[in-house]
Amino acid sequence: MKLCVMLLLLLPLLCLAGLGRACVTPEEAYRFTGAVCRLTYPAALVLNEKTTRVIEAAFQHAKYPSIEGEKSMMVFGKVSYGLHNLEIHNLSIGSSEVALHAGEGIGIAISNVSAVFKGTIKYGYGSWLIKVSQTVDFEIESQIDLGINPKLYCGAGKVAADTSDCYLTFHKLKLILQGQREPGWLRRIFTDFVTFTVKLVIKGQICKEINNVANILSDFVQEQAEQFLSDGNIGVDIGVTSSPAITSNYIESYHKGLITYNNTIAVIDASVFHPSQLTEDRMLYFWISDEVLNPIMTAAHHDGRFVRNISGAELTDLFKEDLSTEMPASIKQILSSEAAVLTAWSVSVPQLWNAPDGTHVKAVAAVELSPGPSSDSPSLYFETEVEVCVNTSYAEKKLILNAKALTISIDRILQNQDAIALEEALVNYLKEAVEKIGILKVTSYLEPSLTALMDRQGLYLFDIINPEVVTQNGYVVVQMGFGFPHHLLVEFLKKTLV
Repeated sequence: MKLCVMLLLLLPLLCLAGLGRACVTPEEAYRFTGAVCRLTYPAALVLNEKTTRVIEAAFQHAKYPSIEGEKSMMVFGKVSYGLHNLEIHNLSIGSSEVALHAGEGIGIAISNVSAVFKGTIKYGYGSWLIKVSQTVDFEIESQIDLGINPKLYCGAGKVAADTSDCYLTFHKLKLILQGQREPGWLRRIFTDFVTFTVKLVIKGQICKEINNVANILSDFVQEQAEQFLSDGNIGVDIGVTSSPAITSNYIESYHKGLITYNNTIAVIDASVFHPSQLTEDRMLYFWISDEVLNPIMTAAHHDGRFVRNISGAELTDLFKEDLSTEMPASIKQILSSEAAVLTAWSVSVPQLWNAPDGTHVKAVAAVELSPGPSSDSPSLYFETEVEVCVNTSYAEKKLILNAKALTISIDRILQNQDAIALEEALVNYLKEAVEKIGILKVTSYLEPSLTALMDRQGLYLFDIINPEVVTQNGYVVVQMGFGFPHHLLVEFLKKTLV
């Protein structure tokens, strides 16, 4: 059922719905796939622990229509009845089990659903000699098992499900009329044909409401995903490229992962994804192509994200680092000014690629060191091309970046906007400063900034267990265990039950 699918995919926001191209088979879709989510059976078991909460919402939120009918009696003529104001009380759910059916879908079995339905019966009977009309309150005690076997497919560019295979098994359905005035024959009649009608209504409304709740949940998680994956003018189209693949061990969904920036959208048509690149021993996997990450770098560059100004005590402390190369007199003179400012920015779009040893980034950066407007000291400007290898980890709800410089070159030096000779002493100092001061400073900004960005989207509320970032040629895999994000379920249920 879509309910189960979206519940299972609620944590991995990349595994959620989105708009996209017409869906094709997984094998055909691989080259268009920028991001993949694999959720294994142990993760399904964890998420299934919360399934009962959503089933409760379906029962409680269902609207039960009035039921009217009549039955012919030899003695009393026609007995007409109407059941009105049907409400559910004292709902409890015993247990929930989940199974993954290879090539088909997800099976959910809800056992021992106990509930009391309360309402009012209006009935009348009689002949041309006598007519009787009464109204009486009633209760229906019920015990039900619920089963849903959805068939997953790709519909309108997002994961969808055919939830028509929904069934209820009634182990108990007892009608209780209030008061002592009703004759025994009336109880028997209502027990016979009213309870049968109630069964049909409850089944129809519960299965209908499950589909309704699933649609609401689908919209909710898509909204959450879009908010989580967007920042300012930069967003991600997470539309699926194919129907999800299901084995007895995992569910795997395939997403475009196209970066959008202002009115432009990236293109992916040469992805290197193959299912063999993922294992099955962790609960949750994200596979992300370099073709997703590079457009992020492009958008961030054009959006002015790679610009930084440093001044005051922060600038003074920055150059207290002991270097093996002596600081040139021109830089000492600039730093002696209380109004000195260092500005750094990306000159061109950084290049990114993943490899077994880590994530490689090559960038050309410009650095300007100015003494301030009131100083007579000349400013210094230089450009540097740097390649670093970054290893990423996430611990104690913080992003950790370990960057190692591979190559550093100083390509251009200006003083007061006039080119000067690339003196060896100055070049050597700037290269060492870039390696031991600049790269560390960049990572010290990126770590808390990216952590804060993820926290603003609510990532810190997730119970992420032993996450690992594994890089290979052309892609990166993030694999982890997790605990269910209870806050998202609570927020969804509040929205659903409004």
